[in-house]
Amino acid sequence: MEAQLKRELETSMLKATGHSGAGCISEGQSYDTDNGRVFVKINHKSEAKRMFVGEMASLEAILQTNTVKVPKPVKVIDLDRGGAVFVMEHVDMRSLSKLSAQLGEHLADLHLHNQKQREKQSKEEQTVGKGSEVPVIDKFGFHVPTCCGYLPQNNDWQDDWVAFYAQQKLGQQLGMVENSYGDREARELWSHLQLKIPQLFADVTVVPALLHGDLWGGNVAECSDGPIIFDPATFYGHSEFEMGIAGMFGGFNKSFYTGYHGKIPKTPGFEKRQQLYELFHYLNHWNHFGGGYRGSSLRIMKDLVK
Repeated sequence: MEAQLKRELETSMLKATGHSGAGCISEGQSYDTDNGRVFVKINHKSEAKRMFVGEMASLEAILQTNTVKVPKPVKVIDLDRGGAVFVMEHVDMRSLSKLSAQLGEHLADLHLHNQKQREKQSKEEQTVGKGSEVPVIDKFGFHVPTCCGYLPQNNDWQDDWVAFYAQQKLGQQLGMVENSYGDREARELWSHLQLKIPQLFADVTVVPALLHGDLWGGNVAECSDGPIIFDPATFYGHSEFEMGIAGMFGGFNKSFYTGYHGKIPKTPGFEKRQQLYELFHYLNHWNHFGGGYRGSSLRIMKDLVK
C-alpha cells in the first residue's frame, strides 16, 4: 500500500508519524510526505471507494461555504489489493472543550449558507442587467451518494422535504430492517407513522441547508484554527436534522446549543421533530450493529404515533 501511495501522491518520502486512529468503520494513519503531512483513511471493503468518494464530496461542499473548518480533502485511491484509501490534510486535533459555543455558531453559519445565497441571488435578480453566478440549491439531496457509517444514503434530489425524509431516509432504513429481520412490529408502526409525519411540519418552511449529516461528539474537535468537524455524510436537508444525532451518545454541552440557537432559534414542534430525526440514526445503528438498537427505534416510533 505504501509503495502505491508514494506513486499516487508523487512523493519520494512517505514516513508514518505515529499519529493514528481507528473508528467503527475505517482505520487511519498520518504520513510525512514531500508536500507536507497527510492523514490517510484506509478501508479494505469492496464498497470503500464509494464511501470515500461521498466523504470527499462532502468535505469539498462544506469547505466551499467558508463557514466551519473541515480537513481539506486530497485524493481517493483504489488499492491494488482491494478496498481504497482517502488522503486528506493532517490536522492536529484535541477534544472539543473551550470552543463549543463557537462550533455551534459556525454550524449555524453552515446551515444558513444556502439560504443567504438565495437571498443574495434574489437581490441580484432585482438589479437591472446584473446576472447571478451564486450557486443556489432549491431541492433536497446531494449530487453523489454519501454514507452514514458504511451504508450508502439515497440522495436523489426531491423538491419536498417531508417526502424526501420519509422515503429516502426512514423508508430506506426500514426497508433494510425488513430485509434483515422481517420485524413485524416495526413494519406495523411504520405504516402508522408515515401518515403522521406531514403533521409535524404543518407550520414549518424548510429551506435546503447543507448538513454534516453525522454530527455526534466523536466527529468534532478543536485545533489551532478553532473548532473542526470531520467524517461527514453530507446532503441538503432540514437544519434540524443535524440536531438529531447531536443529542445522542453523550451529545454536546449547553454552550454549543446556545451558540447554535442564537443564530437559528427553535420553532414550534422542534422536540417532536427531534425524535423523528433521532429515529433515522437509531435505525441506522440497528442496520449497522444489530438488534441492540431495536428497542430505541420502536420506542420512538410508538411515541410519534400516539
